Amino acid sequence: MNFDLKALQDIDWNEIELDNIGEWPKPVKIMCTVLVTIIMLFVGYSMLVSSAIDEYDFAVNKEQELRNSYRFKYARANNLDLYKQQMQDMEAQFSQLLQRLPTSNETPGLLDDLTYVGTSSGLTFLKIGWMPEVKKEFYTELPINLEVVGTYHEFGEFVGKVAQLPRIVSLHDFRIERANERDLVFSVVAKTYRYEQGAK
Repeated sequence: MNFDLKALQDIDWNEIELDNIGEWPKPVKIMCTVLVTIIMLFVGYSMLVSSAIDEYDFAVNKEQELRNSYRFKYARANNLDLYKQQMQDMEAQFSQLLQRLPTSNETPGLLDDLTYVGTSSGLTFLKIGWMPEVKKEFYTELPINLEVVGTYHEFGEFVGKVAQLPRIVSLHDFRIERANERDLVFSVVAKTYRYEQGAK
């Protein structure tokens, strides 16, 4: 089928009527057929193929997401025994740490322990006493204000002995000042902690 472009120039477009399509010249029929085909292809692609491509892309992304989720969950399930063992170890360590925290009955004895540790290290106490409690989410801080006189090496021995106490005691806010040619004044806040069992 030959399509003659010159034939389009000879067509009187005013004579072409929609209710008489069968009598249209052959080149016009071909042009209309091609135009309708292009429009149908475009509409079909937009309505059917394009949405199917979007659904496919979504399904591919979802598959990748599910694969990653599966790998993560598989790795966790594969290491479940290891996690359980780690949990048991952590609970045992936590229990041991709780045993090193003083109970309400034992806190007054800590002043005696600190006094003994200080005097056995050669220090002289100028001040020792409880400061106000500081409540936290799971525990309560019990600070003790200490002020002692001694040499630098006696301070070091004191700190070492505090670390060896059976109960947890941490030292904060150090301040060292000269008292005389030989001695220094050592000010520190010793903190111990009480676990609050009712805390969540």
